[in-house]
Amino acid sequence: MAGTSTHIVTNQPPPLVGYDVFTADRALAEAVGRHTAPGVLDEVRAELTALGRAAGSAQLQEWAVQANEQPPRLRTHDRYGHRIDEVEFHPAWHRLLGKGVSAGLTGAWTRPAGHVRRAAGFLVWTQVEAGTCCPLSMTHAAVPALRADPALAAEWEPQLTSTVYDRALRAPGEKPGALFGMGMTEKQGGSDVRANTTEARPLAEAGTYLLTGHKWFCSAPMSDAFLVLAQAPGGLTCFLVPRVLPDGSRNVFLIQRLKDKLGNRSNASAEIEFDGTWARRVGEEGRGVRTVIGMVAATRLDCAVGSAGLMRQAVAQAVHHCAHREAFGGKLADKPLMRNVLADLALESEAATALALRLAAACDDGGEQERAFLRLAVPAAKYWITKRCAPVAVEAAECLGGNGYVEESGLPRLVRESPLNSVWEGAGNVQALDVLRALRREPAALDACLTEIGRAHGADHRLDRAVKDLFTELADLEGMEGRARRLVERLALVLQGSLLVRHAPPEVADAFCASRLGGDHGASFGTLPAGLDLRSVVERARPA
Repeated sequence: MAGTSTHIVTNQPPPLVGYDVFTADRALAEAVGRHTAPGVLDEVRAELTALGRAAGSAQLQEWAVQANEQPPRLRTHDRYGHRIDEVEFHPAWHRLLGKGVSAGLTGAWTRPAGHVRRAAGFLVWTQVEAGTCCPLSMTHAAVPALRADPALAAEWEPQLTSTVYDRALRAPGEKPGALFGMGMTEKQGGSDVRANTTEARPLAEAGTYLLTGHKWFCSAPMSDAFLVLAQAPGGLTCFLVPRVLPDGSRNVFLIQRLKDKLGNRSNASAEIEFDGTWARRVGEEGRGVRTVIGMVAATRLDCAVGSAGLMRQAVAQAVHHCAHREAFGGKLADKPLMRNVLADLALESEAATALALRLAAACDDGGEQERAFLRLAVPAAKYWITKRCAPVAVEAAECLGGNGYVEESGLPRLVRESPLNSVWEGAGNVQALDVLRALRREPAALDACLTEIGRAHGADHRLDRAVKDLFTELADLEGMEGRARRLVERLALVLQGSLLVRHAPPEVADAFCASRLGGDHGASFGTLPAGLDLRSVVERARPA
């Protein structure tokens, strides 16, 4: 038809689609091989390859777009005026969440190499649509909290670790699989959960209560059950609140509104009210924080893993674009300044992946020293990796130029998602203070971290010098609170440097140590020093 075509468009990179997200990520694939026992490695690789191919498919990427363009809606009442408090999702959301459940992303606790394979899968799945990762994470993390009550764990754990997704709100005993949410924070307290005012009144039946109060943030309000904190006669206590009671009737779970969030728009977060809401106690009265601490540790690790996934996808998109796009007489990726930017981003992504998978491996080990290592390393990693996510996503979007600011590129969704994990499960200051608490109260945690770091002693002089500087910081914990972020940053960087020196290619370790530990780095990405093999660093990050 005349007038519909004025010229042939050239020099446009093809969409990054139809590839294996897992196998194309060399840093992730190598970490899985490093932390998985040989006897199950083939099984784990096959599982993750299947998930990676699905994640890179055009179909799932289209579902992710649909789930974000059609966010969840709250229906407080049915057509007859009955209160129902249900959240409606686009069908694409259910397809994606069902795929995540069927891939075993809630079932790390009972399988060989369960945490490593799940963390790798979670990192892959975050790159499809991070919104679905919230209910997957909550469900996975509820298991250690429920184990404070063996009877509750026996009842619920098989459903939480199931690979069957059942979206219907039905009595728990009638469902092959279930999802868990969480409601901890309240209007007046935020992260200070001990300021909670929700009241729990005991009933005649042992272990049962009625709750009255509110929750300012309730994650995944469409879930089958929730872990919440409330004030019982004996103090702050953990409770399990089912959406549907054993007799099939609805529990009192009043959804006041859904949050209008910056990003994470495919996922629902709600404000809820309890008004005579039936609940079962988990653990002992007055020990609510201790009961949920295992859940908090698991979700904090997921924040680090999820941010590593977001960074990886941002870097993959940037490198892919620049490897195809030509400007000023050649490929963008071959231009020295752009290569510097891409390599800098790739270093951040690989360091995050290496540390996240190392923490998952410690969860699989379960030994005393690894538990001590996690006590300090998880809040440090959660602090640092999630903090680095937003600047990486923004810089990666800039690599695409104006295209990176357009929704169709997918980069704006990554940018909006990128600050989230730094806020959820305790913002930066909470993590930094938790590290100080561990340093003061649990010397075994510092010993375990230093043992891990020490495995790379003598391999790089810049790393050795950074470790000495860390020792100087640790020598004076008095008045440390004001310097806590500086300390935690150094601890995380030294942990990452130790892992890369031991396991990454020499060009990656050299560039990381020179810039992050040696101080030869500017305040923005693309300021790596001269003399490094940046071409190899970028090529390693390119999704094949």
